[in-house]
Amino acid sequence: MAETFTDSKSELMQRAERRFAENFGQDIWSTRQKLALTCRALSDRGHDSGLVGQITARAETPGTYYTQRLGLGFDEITEDNLLLVDEDLNVLEGEGMANPANRFHSWIYRARPDVQCIVHTHPFHVAALSMLETPLVISHMDTTPLYDDCAFLPNWPGVPVGNEEGEIISHAIGDKKAILLAHHGQIVAGASVEEACSLAVLIERAAALQLAAMAAGTIKELPEKLAREAHDWTLLPNRSQANFAYYARRALAGHPDAITA
Repeated sequence: MAETFTDSKSELMQRAERRFAENFGQDIWSTRQKLALTCRALSDRGHDSGLVGQITARAETPGTYYTQRLGLGFDEITEDNLLLVDEDLNVLEGEGMANPANRFHSWIYRARPDVQCIVHTHPFHVAALSMLETPLVISHMDTTPLYDDCAFLPNWPGVPVGNEEGEIISHAIGDKKAILLAHHGQIVAGASVEEACSLAVLIERAAALQLAAMAAGTIKELPEKLAREAHDWTLLPNRSQANFAYYARRALAGHPDAITA
C-alpha cells in the first residue's frame, strides 16, 4: 500500500536526501585515483585540447596538491604518473614538471579553503562561447547546478603563468563554483573531486545548449525560486558522488590502465 502520495514536496525531498546518504558516499578511491579517473572521463567528453588544461586536487599536506605532468594528455594520466607539487610548483613527488599555468590554482586554493579540486579546460563549446564574450546562461533543468554559480571574466588576461593572472582569476571567480573566461575556457572549483568532475562535464553541456538555443531564438530565464531550489538539490554531495561513480565506471571500462592499484 502506497504511503507517500499525500506527502509534500519538501517531505519527499528530505526522504530522498536521506536515502542518498544511505546509498552513496562510500569512498573507494584515493584522491590520486579520482583525479586520474576525472582526467580520463573529461578526455572522453571533449575536454582534451592537446596538452592544454590542468586538473589539481589538494593533497594531504597543507599547501600541496596533485596535478598532471606537463607533456601528458588527459587520456594518458594514471594514478602513478601524477605529480605532487607545492604552491610554487616545485615537484615533491614524481617525475617531470607541472604546467606553469597551474600558478592560478595556487591563488584559488589560498583564497578558497572550501575548494578541494580545480578543473581548467578548453572544451569546444565552452571555448566557442568564450569567443563571443558572453556569460554562461543557465536556462535548463539539467544545468541548474551552475545556476547563479558561474562567474564571468570578460577581459582575457593573457597566458596565465604570472601572479597577476592568479590575482585576477581568483578575484573574478569569487565564491562561485565556476567561471567562464572570455577568449579562453572554463574553471571549476569544486568542494570535492567528485563535484569538480561533475560540474566540468556539465559546463560544457551548458555551453553547447546555450549556443544551440541562441542560434534558434531568445533564451528565456528560469523562475528564480525554482532554479535556486534545483541548484541546491542537484549540488548535494551525494548526488555528485553518484554522478562521479558513473563517470568513473565509464572511464574504467574504456581505460583500465588509469588505475594501477
